[in-house]
Amino acid sequence: MRPTKNIKQRYLGILCFLLGWSISTAQTLNKPTPADNPNLPGNSAWNAACASQDFNEYFINFTWNTPLVASDNKFILELSDANGSFGSPVELASESNKNTVFNFDFQFALPVDTRGENYKFRVRSTNPAKTSPASDAFPMYYIDFKSAILISQNGDGVIPPGGAIEICNGNSVTLAVHNVPNENTYKYIWYRSGTRLPDNGPSVTVSQTGNYAVEMDYGSICSSSANTLSNSIAINAGTSLGIAINPPAKTALCNGETVSLEANITGQGLTYTWYKDDVAITSPTVDDATLMVNASTAGFEGDYSVEIYGPGACLERSAAVTISNAGNFTVTLDNQPNVVILPSQTKTLSVSTTATSPVHQWYKDGTAISGATSNTLDVTQPGSYYAEVSQTGGACSATIIQSETTTVVAPASFEITTDYTTEYISCESTDITLAVTAITAVAADNTKTDVTSDLLSNFSYQWKKDGINITGETTSTLVINDANGNGNYTVEGTLNSYAATSNALPVQLRVNESITLSASSTVYCNPTDAITLSTTTDLSGETFEWLKDGTSYNSTDTELTVNSQGTYQLVVSKNGCPLKSNEVHITPLDESIVTLDSPEDIVFAEGGSKTVTASGADSYIWYDSNSQVLGNSPTVTFSNEGTYMLIATIGGCDIQKTLTVTYKDTFKVPNVISVNGDGINDLWVLPNSYSKNPEINIIIYDPNGVEVLNVMNYQNNWPSSSTAFNKQNMVYFYKIKNAKEVLKQGTITIIR
Repeated sequence: MRPTKNIKQRYLGILCFLLGWSISTAQTLNKPTPADNPNLPGNSAWNAACASQDFNEYFINFTWNTPLVASDNKFILELSDANGSFGSPVELASESNKNTVFNFDFQFALPVDTRGENYKFRVRSTNPAKTSPASDAFPMYYIDFKSAILISQNGDGVIPPGGAIEICNGNSVTLAVHNVPNENTYKYIWYRSGTRLPDNGPSVTVSQTGNYAVEMDYGSICSSSANTLSNSIAINAGTSLGIAINPPAKTALCNGETVSLEANITGQGLTYTWYKDDVAITSPTVDDATLMVNASTAGFEGDYSVEIYGPGACLERSAAVTISNAGNFTVTLDNQPNVVILPSQTKTLSVSTTATSPVHQWYKDGTAISGATSNTLDVTQPGSYYAEVSQTGGACSATIIQSETTTVVAPASFEITTDYTTEYISCESTDITLAVTAITAVAADNTKTDVTSDLLSNFSYQWKKDGINITGETTSTLVINDANGNGNYTVEGTLNSYAATSNALPVQLRVNESITLSASSTVYCNPTDAITLSTTTDLSGETFEWLKDGTSYNSTDTELTVNSQGTYQLVVSKNGCPLKSNEVHITPLDESIVTLDSPEDIVFAEGGSKTVTASGADSYIWYDSNSQVLGNSPTVTFSNEGTYMLIATIGGCDIQKTLTVTYKDTFKVPNVISVNGDGINDLWVLPNSYSKNPEINIIIYDPNGVEVLNVMNYQNNWPSSSTAFNKQNMVYFYKIKNAKEVLKQGTITIIR
């Protein structure tokens, strides 16, 4: 029955109730549970999903209760993320032809990116729009790598002879996987002599002896089924040979020089790996006991060491030898890289250096300038200028370092560019800062050079709005913080005889005020209810419109009366910008908000009682079949048979629920029925402790074991009139069970 709003309607509802009118209830979507795979042997449901390319077929059981859903309804099975959150659910399967089937299975496959211990399921219906409770959490993994992992030192792909590496006391070795594509996208389980280590990445650095192995971490259940356990590498303790690098001929090199680094142990068939700054720069190579360092190679400076292992030698790395750049001095350009020369103007270029007793030579357009040998240079002509610096004396006196180039331009004109320097969105921002962001010198041949850094502070400025000077705005920036300032802005810059006008920037600010929309209610009980939307903002003389679900709905009424579901908003035009109110969501009353902790068909033994508690409403009134009030609290206790009514009130709306109390039947489950059409014992009628109960599942099998009935909430209506029995005294089998266990099972003999 539809919710009501006044006392007359309330008592009319009670009268209808007394006359036996039925009151519909909302559908209940039950928590989904794992189901048996009918395509595999056995009949047990899964408790973890370990899918792969070879197998990826699973089933989820779902039950729901009357009333029926709409004919166009679709049931959708959704999967959470690995933490059980449905913030971005994944659709696994859907069914549109199960709208009269109250107990069925979804078939689904795991997405290939599924990896985690706490995935959950839920089921949505589309008409009506409802969502089931979430399932229990399950470990679920798509096993895309299911081969044995291979590990080696540093992941170089070379498994050590005999599967063993000797390390010297105090040294360590890194073991890493080398045959897993995209190895960093997985988690791993590392073991030392069978004991799990805390490391979970594709590599592990170890210094303790033991047998090391790794497998892919596919969770508490699926890992063992993937068979990814790697080869084992034994880390053994050995005796140090005392590896070192012999003192080199020199450790400070000039450009072009080389030096040979040599290990102090050679000719023993050992494997050498050379390192620079702790990074391997050579592959492990037998008897590679020397390394040539070339100062012509950029970045040659660093700390060099060598690592050895092999027969009779543990893994050992030498102390580092530092190789430095003897000619390492710097040259820094002190002026801006782009410089403007105006007519009759002189500019000074300058460099600084860390060289000892430096010698300078300036160049213009690649040609040395005679006599220009100091660290500064006065220029009056356009061109490209740089300085070369060398130092006298020292090991690397021949080293020459060139400074950065300075481009000197003599402009024919300038261009000024302005931009928004704070975040700006038209008709959303409430303030904005405009600024000169670039000054470009344009030469006579139209060559353009950015001279912002050199000239930004040299120009004089005048800001304009819509072509009119703005009094007092004569700096390179302009702040606008009022919608009354909306318009098009330019700035004029002058320098000596030069003048330039910038590009135009449109500014459209939102009025810095808000509109608050309120509603007399956000829930309507029935389509005849009227809800008023209003605002305290004065709409007199304003241009405005009301929106419903984002579409124009009304543009004349200062207050809006509605009686339909939707999202409503008021938009007022202010200074050419739409000023939007908050959104108000109007919805019909959802009767499913009111719930009972008991089925509405209540059965207990005569002389007993049943306490029922309602929740979800603001207030409650319980009535018996004589319209007498039993109580006005959420809880009531029934001790007599009869039909009872609950009226629950939410925000002025009444919701009615009917409860039927009957004494528990004392007869047993029948094992014989006679389907002769005489109206006596034609149907298999169960005691009311089993029948018409949404939590009880009834399953019937024919003599061949084929399932012929599987329902929740059995209505004592089997067999139907169309059921054919082709033999005398056929024996059927039944099971009566709840979610946890089989309550009763046996046979039914059909006599005809």
